[in-house]
Amino acid sequence: MCPDAAIGETVDQASALKKSWAKGVINAVLRRVQREQADLLASVDQQPHLRLAHPRWLYKRLGADWPEHLESLCQANNGHPPLTLRVNPMRQTRAEYLDQLTAAGVTASACDYADQGIRLATPQDVTQLPGFNAGCVSVQDEAAQLAAPLLELQAGQRVLDACCAPGGKTGQIAELQPGLAHLLALDLEPARLQRVADNLKRLGLTAELKAADGRDLDAWWDGQSFDRILLDAPCSATGVIRRHPDIKLTRKADDIAALAKLQGELLDRLWQTLAVGGILVYATCSVLPMENRDVIAAFLQRQPGARELPVTVSAGLADQHGRQLFPQENGHDGFYLAKLVKIAASSTPAQRPTESAQ
Repeated sequence: MCPDAAIGETVDQASALKKSWAKGVINAVLRRVQREQADLLASVDQQPHLRLAHPRWLYKRLGADWPEHLESLCQANNGHPPLTLRVNPMRQTRAEYLDQLTAAGVTASACDYADQGIRLATPQDVTQLPGFNAGCVSVQDEAAQLAAPLLELQAGQRVLDACCAPGGKTGQIAELQPGLAHLLALDLEPARLQRVADNLKRLGLTAELKAADGRDLDAWWDGQSFDRILLDAPCSATGVIRRHPDIKLTRKADDIAALAKLQGELLDRLWQTLAVGGILVYATCSVLPMENRDVIAAFLQRQPGARELPVTVSAGLADQHGRQLFPQENGHDGFYLAKLVKIAASSTPAQRPTESAQ
C-alpha cells in the first residue's frame, strides 16, 4: 500500500471508531510525519530509548542492570513470541507428540531447555491441535516450564503452588508427580482460580484451590507444613513485554520497589509453612535484579535457616543469586529462578522486609 493510501485508510478509521471529529488532526499529524520523515527518524536515532521503543525509565534501568545485554534485550522485547507447548508426560512422550503434529501437517520442534517443551513454527488455534482438548498438551512458555522440575517432586509430598493462576505450573506439578499427598493452588483472586480449575479439568487432574493473600496465613493455612513450595511471585513482567506490550505504558518506575517489598513479604510468610528440609523455588517473569537476585539476597540475610541451592538449568546466566533468563528470538521468555532449602526452623517469626533490606 502506498503512503497516501495508508494515511487515508488510517484517517477513515476515526469514523469507524465514531471519532469523526479527530479525522482532521490525524490527517495533519500523519501528513507532517510524511513530509518530515527523514528529520524525525534522525531525531529518534539520537535518543536510544525512542529508537528501541522503550520508556526512558525502563531503558535506563535495563542499561544500568544489564549494559552488555541492553540492545538485544530491547530488541527481543519488540519481537514476536513463539507459541510453545508443554507435553503431558502422563499421556505420551515429546517425540510421540511431535510425530502426531507432523502427521497433522503442523511444523514444530523440540525446545532447547524444557524436557517437555515444543515450539510451533507458526502460531495457531491450539484447540485444533491433536489431543489438546483431551489434555495431551498445554500452552506454556519454555522458561516457565523450567520451574516445576526444580522442586524435585516425590510421591507423598505436600506441595504449595503460590500465586498459581492461570494454572500452568499447577498442572505441570500434577503431571510430573501424580503421587503427591496434597497439592494446594493458592491465588489472591477467586476469578483467576476459575482458569486454574478449567485447565486442571481439561488435563484430568485435581488440586485444592484456595483464594487468599499468601501473606495472610490465618486465612488459608491449616498448620501442616509443605515439603515443596513454588512461589511464582507477582512482578513487573518485564520479561514478557513482547507478549504484553502495554507493560511499556502501564508499568512505572515507582512500581518496582513496591513489588520487591511484596515479594519479600510473600517469601517471609510462606517460608513459615515450609518443613525443615523442604525446598522453595522462587520465580518471576521479570528481568530486573531488584525483583530477583536482590530479593533473594535480602531474604537470605533475614533467614539464617535458609540456604541457596544450585539452579540446574542451562538456559540464561548465573547471577549472584539464582539464574536470570532473557527473552530470546524464537525462544523462551525472560524469567528468573532461585532455589532455596530450609535447613532449620526459624527461631523467631519472620520479620517484615524493610526498604533498606530491599
